[in-house]
Amino acid sequence: MKSVLNINNISFGYTKDILLFNDFSLSLNEGEIKAIVGPSGVGKSTLFELILGYRKPSSGLIQSLPLSQVFQDPYSSFHPTYTVRKQIAEVTSMEGAAALLEQMGLEGSLLDTLPHKLSGGQLQRCSILRALLMKPKLLLLDEPTSALDNLNQLDIMKLIVQHSEGMGVLLITHDGDLARWCADEIITLG
Repeated sequence: MKSVLNINNISFGYTKDILLFNDFSLSLNEGEIKAIVGPSGVGKSTLFELILGYRKPSSGLIQSLPLSQVFQDPYSSFHPTYTVRKQIAEVTSMEGAAALLEQMGLEGSLLDTLPHKLSGGQLQRCSILRALLMKPKLLLLDEPTSALDNLNQLDIMKLIVQHSEGMGVLLITHDGDLARWCADEIITLG
């Protein structure tokens, strides 16, 4: 199996005295789904910021293949003055969008609206749509279904799993049942 993410012995803390990560390592291969679970404040989202390069570890190395991400707050993922379609089309082709929209229970016309005109659940599904259309080798998901009702949560996670072939998925979740359902491995922080 091809490796899509390697985290080798990283250390990181917001202060020198308190480390969130001390010699932390993780590897993720194509076709694998791993879940990161743990209480608030243990560094789950910080780990994604390190993988994305928004923060730098004090030691160690992170290597990843091309990635896309879905954040917990979909409104922070879209610029408020451009249509959702324009923002998705800026980073990927729209090939396959119609079929994915149908599977997600969304009307294609929603893409031609401004982000703030959509509900949080609709916009989160648009964020997942964009991430999947980018065809990444690594997909980072930070609480991707928290803005969705229970029925849509399971349907969207099934869709993500169905489309995860050829990529590795790293999922942050507080939902232990969700992690046990979809993940090949669960990594508990804290």
